[in-house]
Amino acid sequence: MMKIAAVAAIVALATIGPAAASGDGIEQQEVSKQQYRTLTAQCRYADTQALRQKCRQAVKDNYRIGRRNRSLDCRTYSGVTVCGELLLSKTERACIDESTRQGLAYRRAEVECYVA
Repeated sequence: MMKIAAVAAIVALATIGPAAASGDGIEQQEVSKQQYRTLTAQCRYADTQALRQKCRQAVKDNYRIGRRNRSLDCRTYSGVTVCGELLLSKTERACIDESTRQGLAYRRAEVECYVA
């Protein structure tokens, strides 16, 4: 049982990765100036003021300007570019579920529901 818990913890950390960097001993991800601007700019689309503030704080905590990060997950749909993990509201998650049920690819639905 302990082995399963340990493996689950390792998988969770690998999945979350540097995005959980705020004060827990994990280094910030280095990103280019443009990537940092994109990460900061995408916060304006968060549903509430609280989520927008949380998004901006997460960018400050988890990223620092340096070299371009080729492993940063950035995607552009409908003329909007977002990077990394998005802080989604319940409404946005429901929108994604509905959009994917109707055949839209998850990544596209995620961006389109986030900026809607």
